[in-house]
Amino acid sequence: MSSSRARLHSLGVASALRETFREGYSRRDFAGDLTAGVTVGIIAIPLAMALAIASGVKPEYGLYTAIIAGFLIALTGGSRYSISGPTAAFVVILYPVTQSFGLGGLLVATLMSGVILVALALARLGRLIEYIPESVTLGFTSGIAIVIAVLQLRDFFGLQLASIPESFIERLWMLIAALPQLNWANTAVALLTLLVLIFWPRLKLPVPGHLPALLGGTFLAWLLIQMGLDVDTIGSRFSYELPDGTQGKGIPPFLPSFEWPWRQPGPDGMPLEWSWAMMRELLPAAFSIAMLGAIESLLCAVVLDGMSGRRHHANGELLGQGIGNLAAPFFGGITATAAIARSATNYKAGARSPLSSMIHALVVLAGLLVLAPWLSWLPMASMAALLVMVAWNMSEAHKVVALLKRAPVGDILVLLTCMSLTVLFDMVLAISVGIVMASLLFMRDLAGMTRFQDVSAQRKHVPQGLPEGWVVLKLSGPLFFAAAERVFDELAEQVAGRRGVVLYMDGVPLLDAGGINGFDRFSRFCAEQQLQLVVADLQFQPLRAMARAGIQPTDCLSFTATLEEALNSLNAKSGVQADMPVSS
Repeated sequence: MSSSRARLHSLGVASALRETFREGYSRRDFAGDLTAGVTVGIIAIPLAMALAIASGVKPEYGLYTAIIAGFLIALTGGSRYSISGPTAAFVVILYPVTQSFGLGGLLVATLMSGVILVALALARLGRLIEYIPESVTLGFTSGIAIVIAVLQLRDFFGLQLASIPESFIERLWMLIAALPQLNWANTAVALLTLLVLIFWPRLKLPVPGHLPALLGGTFLAWLLIQMGLDVDTIGSRFSYELPDGTQGKGIPPFLPSFEWPWRQPGPDGMPLEWSWAMMRELLPAAFSIAMLGAIESLLCAVVLDGMSGRRHHANGELLGQGIGNLAAPFFGGITATAAIARSATNYKAGARSPLSSMIHALVVLAGLLVLAPWLSWLPMASMAALLVMVAWNMSEAHKVVALLKRAPVGDILVLLTCMSLTVLFDMVLAISVGIVMASLLFMRDLAGMTRFQDVSAQRKHVPQGLPEGWVVLKLSGPLFFAAAERVFDELAEQVAGRRGVVLYMDGVPLLDAGGINGFDRFSRFCAEQQLQLVVADLQFQPLRAMARAGIQPTDCLSFTATLEEALNSLNAKSGVQADMPVSS
């Protein structure tokens, strides 16, 4: 088995890490991993907090996810450069779960998704990403980006809304109706943060834009607060209970502690009650989380392969993602998967191995323990602006525009359908409908390629003449259920009234059950018309399919290995000479 094929089908824990040490690991490699890990860790701290808030839970749970899941997935996974943690793609799934089932329900759904991911790895389904068309991927990711951006409008403009409806249309109208009451202080902080995020990359400095943008937004928020204006911060929005029973502001500067996920608070603030009914209700969300996690992590690994020239272990990466999502909920961690932007930054910052991702997790841990008092000053408007930029990058608008300009109409319809269904209904529905649509359109195009041609007069194929009333028809394309009935009906019309026909089938690579039925019906038609049917030059798969179907030579049906053999047999029987004119 080739090495590339082995990577697709093999399964092993810590496959990327073991491969790294097999190839040799030096001090220079560690220096690269250390630099990259620190860089990405600094970026991950505000992102993890912002994504946790967007998912409907306190910011510290995002940090717990980056620490626990980020470390374990890097340790046990199959992608050398991937950085795992909370990602924007999950917000559209996690937020409704949190609203309906609370933190406990979200953690249980994450735990169940981990089981599904491990099952996918054990089933060797690491090639899953290959079967999802780009139009589907772009459609649902751009739809998710739209939903995330709309969810940030409340904090971006400082709108005072008690709750936000789950329906996208209702949510959008409520936000638009509340715009006249926007908080100018929060809006100014958000705009400053967003402008720094947009223009900072043009300076081409080694410092990532997240840090100066948040520092600028925090400084402006502090000035506005000193002026007596109201600016929401993490410290004013969130609190935690200290060991002495008093309330602390912001995020707790403590290590995540072990707790059964189903004992965490439900939607009413009380511990969630374990029941099979609850499990059944959470199963669709868990399946959605697992499918999106698999797609996102494998897509991220493919992107990194293109950047680095290396190859990931697909099933090993699914296994690592499953292990990370199994363990994190016991320490308050929400759903994690590979983050494309953070992973690309990791590679560009000099990462050499999965150790950089493990170092990133330790940096986040250090940030939790040391920086917690300062993190409480981060404005909610700045966090919203950060997620708006994440949503924009996630949408890959340039790819969407390019596809709309250059792709076939079918791909455009798939993209727009997936985008609309993701925004209006559900991401899993969008992916399911998109894949079905893409498959049907592909089968339609493939069926259109299956046709036949009369080559009786072509000297390249028929160098000698044919007996009177005979014709040679060359079949090309797969004879499958979507094409077989049409093709064999047209063949029946073409050969009606003739003495015999040679079906030249070297251009038929595939024959399925529909093709077998069509051929059987055509051969019976030939027998009824007392028309001789000769099948020449079958490829291996069609030959095997006919043998398994029990199709045997008869008085009216015969098979030859080549077209030349079929023509020689016909001419020998009829005494046709090499210089006879070709029949029409």
